[in-house]
Amino acid sequence: MPPSIVMDYETIANRIMPNFGLEIKDFQYHTWNVTNWSKLPGRLTGPAFEVGGWKWQILLYPFGNHNLNKISIYLKFVDQQGESTGWHACAQFVLLLWNSEEPMQYISSHGYSRFDAECSNWGFGNFYDQDKLFIPFNNRTRPLIDNDSCNITALVRILKDPTGKLWHTRNTYFTECIGLKSQRTNTFFNSVILSLYYIRYFREAIYITSKKSDKPARNIASALQKVFYQLNVSAPSIDTTELTRFFGWNTLSISDVRKFIRVLQDDLEDKMKNTKMDGTISKLFVGTMKTHIKCVNVDYESLHLEDYYDIQFNVKRCNTLDDSFTDYVQETLDGDNKHNAEGYGLQVAKKSVVFESFPPILHIHLDRSDYDAQNNLVKSNDRYEFPMEIDLQKYLSPDADKSKPYKYILHGVLVHVGQDQYFALLKPDKNGRWFKFCDSQITKVSIKKMLHNNGFVWFICGFKVVISTDEENEKKKEKGRLQILVMTEEMFKNHKGFNIINLYDRRFPLSEVSQIEMLKTDTFGTFKNVVSAKFKIPINQMRFWIIKKQDNINFRLHNRITDDLINTSMDEIRLTQYDGLRVYVEVYKKLIDIKKKPIKATSIIIFLKYFNPYTQSLEGLGHLYVQKDYTIDFLFPILCERKKLPSNTLLDIYKEVEPNIIKPNIFKKMNSSYTFKKYNIQNGDIICFQKTLTNKEIQDHVSANRIYNIPQFYESLSMNIVVHFKAKFGYKDLIPEFNLILNRILTYKSVVNQVAIHLNIDPLKLRLISVDSSGEPKYKINNMTDQALSKFLRFSNLLYYEIL
Repeated sequence: MPPSIVMDYETIANRIMPNFGLEIKDFQYHTWNVTNWSKLPGRLTGPAFEVGGWKWQILLYPFGNHNLNKISIYLKFVDQQGESTGWHACAQFVLLLWNSEEPMQYISSHGYSRFDAECSNWGFGNFYDQDKLFIPFNNRTRPLIDNDSCNITALVRILKDPTGKLWHTRNTYFTECIGLKSQRTNTFFNSVILSLYYIRYFREAIYITSKKSDKPARNIASALQKVFYQLNVSAPSIDTTELTRFFGWNTLSISDVRKFIRVLQDDLEDKMKNTKMDGTISKLFVGTMKTHIKCVNVDYESLHLEDYYDIQFNVKRCNTLDDSFTDYVQETLDGDNKHNAEGYGLQVAKKSVVFESFPPILHIHLDRSDYDAQNNLVKSNDRYEFPMEIDLQKYLSPDADKSKPYKYILHGVLVHVGQDQYFALLKPDKNGRWFKFCDSQITKVSIKKMLHNNGFVWFICGFKVVISTDEENEKKKEKGRLQILVMTEEMFKNHKGFNIINLYDRRFPLSEVSQIEMLKTDTFGTFKNVVSAKFKIPINQMRFWIIKKQDNINFRLHNRITDDLINTSMDEIRLTQYDGLRVYVEVYKKLIDIKKKPIKATSIIIFLKYFNPYTQSLEGLGHLYVQKDYTIDFLFPILCERKKLPSNTLLDIYKEVEPNIIKPNIFKKMNSSYTFKKYNIQNGDIICFQKTLTNKEIQDHVSANRIYNIPQFYESLSMNIVVHFKAKFGYKDLIPEFNLILNRILTYKSVVNQVAIHLNIDPLKLRLISVDSSGEPKYKINNMTDQALSKFLRFSNLLYYEIL
């Protein structure tokens, strides 16, 4: 760091970290200078430092923990084994990443946690975008990572725990919800978008409406669809700058939230015309009302029917939502609010409103505008109550269809707290918790406490109709059903990535598994019959295993479902023993009597994979039973037979551990004289093997830029990303668009070769073009560059190709 610049870490900490009013036992900071970034392993820790009498470290995943488009940084408690039972430390912390040449242009995330035996590290899996680390961004003159190095600083406060239970549940921090990054303009934008996203029918309509051929920069629906998709699968906060530009709202200032919502609805309604979602906006948001006006002093009255997208209530003289409805349907128009009667001018009049229908999603705008004694426009902060549920049938016209219930539940509240500051209170799940969404900051809240403690200026209440009787019955039927994922040996053989199955990790092709729907009351015996009929396998040739979910992406075989449970319901099996219900069907080659041929207690079922360095791929070879006390060399003839290799072929054998964490034993070949028990091989573990290579074969692979052994290949798998390719000239080219799973550290030449193979053309006739922030092709990539693929994907995982 230049000597003239001094980082005032305590001031930074006070500015970023909230004051909880608790005694600060200790505050320290520590900076780790990270060098050789491009050569870092997938996971590493910095030097230990001391805060509060404990030692801590910064834990870094330079290529992301689970999301490879991000970097992940955590604060880690170092030596929990040395602590007494029940130990804990309550810490607030900020993690900064910065370039020593521009120390005040740092990026940061802050949090707080109770560190204990259950949670020894806490931090941010999506700390920052990979593609923004190596370029000057957000007015920086230098990239954050410059000359392959950067600084990471931890600012740590240890707080006194007055009750011994501070943050014991951690519910105040972890919400499992995703927010939107602040744009500092039109700040109601994020709150409105989030409110709409959590309306399931609206979200589904957006997903269906946008076509793949739509250019996001030219229509709202596809831009909104992109944000909705990111909210469903991406990081804790999503950047909506691109979306606002698609709407044109970077130049158009819409200060009225009602106008904003109407602009959005009108554009979407227009986009949905002539599609199967035509009319969806009206079906969701539009109701009908009949207004009757009769002047008091002249012979004039009018009656007209109109559609409405929201209802605006003036809360003056009203304390509750029911009060406002009553005031709205019967009103005297006088004073400054006289009615302009045609031919008579301004007149005192009686106004009555009858609702002919209410929409499924009802927006209510509460107007708190008022005038003070000097006739200045002010905004009232008087307490106003609205219910969690309301029955609006009493406000319907006598002629309206009342065969269906009109009970509404509160979905969300958009709150304006002054100076263009907004937040949303939302309940994403009908029976779930309330959350406060303030841009990217999300916290669990008690709605009653929130309403009591905040003086609201005005807000929009979004009510969702309680489902009708028919829909309710259908929902009850769905609740009585169970979806069971069923996997066979053939499905494992077709799987090319980590584990025995891939259900969620989109870096690799998702496994094609079967789904069987059963009643929750159906027994295991019924399920066996259904599987037998579906796959045309005799019942006596099948055994069933539970596939256990170890975390978000890892799956392993767990326990076998035995015939002792033949009369047990499948739902009871799911609830009492297992997380979810995913089943592996083990099939014998011939009929057996399972009861007479039980599995030995010392037997283990393992899965086999073969690595081919020439094709750079894994091949599943099915499962196999071994005895725990067998030595590894027992496998050699079986593996050679499975892969149809000569019986004397030398093999290298490894144990697959888990993606992203390659434990030390996977770097070494398994010793053929050791037993399976010594390697702690369990049911469902995976053995990977390859032919032993000669020095010449290794050199040939290196010369051809091929990975030649299993540890390297597994490490490369963890670096994979999905890249979307589009033809620059659309339909004129061979394949207009396609996806390839590529390694983020591939060179330009290697990427071109992969694309050329996919298109079946000469790589010398291919040019790749990276995109700008709007997703349009702009930067022709120099074919002589030695930069890695990740450097080309600055703004998105999209590249255009051009055939020369």
